Amino acid sequence: MKFVDEAIIKVQAGNGGDGCASFRREKFIPFGGPNGGDGGDGGSVWLVADEGLNTLIDFRHRRQFKAQRGQNGMGSDMYGRGGEDATIRVPVGTTVINVDTDEVIGDLTAHGQKLLVAQGGKGGLGNIHFKSSTNRAPRRFTPGKPGEERELKLELKVLADAGLLGFPNAGKSTFIRAVSAATPRVADYPFTTLQPHLGVVSVGPSQGFVVADIPGLIEGAAEGAGLGIQFLKHVSRTSLLLHLVDVAPLDGADPAEQVRIIEGELQRHDPELLQRPRWLLLNKIDLWAPEERDANAREIISRLAWQAPWFAISAAERVGTREVCLAAQRFFDDRKADAGETAE
Repeated sequence: MKFVDEAIIKVQAGNGGDGCASFRREKFIPFGGPNGGDGGDGGSVWLVADEGLNTLIDFRHRRQFKAQRGQNGMGSDMYGRGGEDATIRVPVGTTVINVDTDEVIGDLTAHGQKLLVAQGGKGGLGNIHFKSSTNRAPRRFTPGKPGEERELKLELKVLADAGLLGFPNAGKSTFIRAVSAATPRVADYPFTTLQPHLGVVSVGPSQGFVVADIPGLIEGAAEGAGLGIQFLKHVSRTSLLLHLVDVAPLDGADPAEQVRIIEGELQRHDPELLQRPRWLLLNKIDLWAPEERDANAREIISRLAWQAPWFAISAAERVGTREVCLAAQRFFDDRKADAGETAE
């Protein structure tokens, strides 16, 4: 199935039914009085998060959604029936934005979570509400209120504990293959990953976390170059960034400079991302002679003045990948423990 992470839809809640102006008419009761009922409320439009969905592709084929109108009021004090709500299923991780105001209406991050995006119109009042001692035969009623109508932008951001960053061909897809059961495409040319992939990393009987393989970034990604502008948003939900760098790129590029370029793109896209925990993974050390690996890795770390955790790995040979996963699991366990202590 094609991965689609953005869609624009139109939603319209149902209008409220009109109130009724009616009078009681029975034999031997010449002045029965008003008995017009209220109109029913219009149906509302709701979004519901569904963990069974992982793409917004359904909204490429259907973009308009409308709830049912409320029924008009009737005589004999009968109220109109309310309109049925319209429920739209979206993937977990969907952000809802009002296109007209650019306001974020809500964020659906849990299965079954509901979000009201268009309120149904209120039903009108029947003439039974307007009778009084001085107006015993009111002919007044009110029409139903119109339902809300909105144009919405849906943005899907993958939900993962860790996100992989790096240039094309840094080895992100190979890494996620090495540590999980995910099988993204791997090839010896750039941009083999065209959509995010999720993999579940299991490090023990009841321990594991989710890692997201994000398509490779290039210089200028924050301004729209390459695929970066489409997928940088997917790292915004991750609590740990794993920054992979190819230590021996075919074009002879400087690995340290590639790290700085990615940092610049994160800064331009969202400065908060640079404050997030980010570990450096020096990948493809199998291309170095064994006796040179430690010295070469420390030389790169020294030039970057890197203070956060770092690992020298070979995703293709699965060297060092287990150590990364164990360290990441300890990181997530510590965060959960800290969150539990804070809640207490």
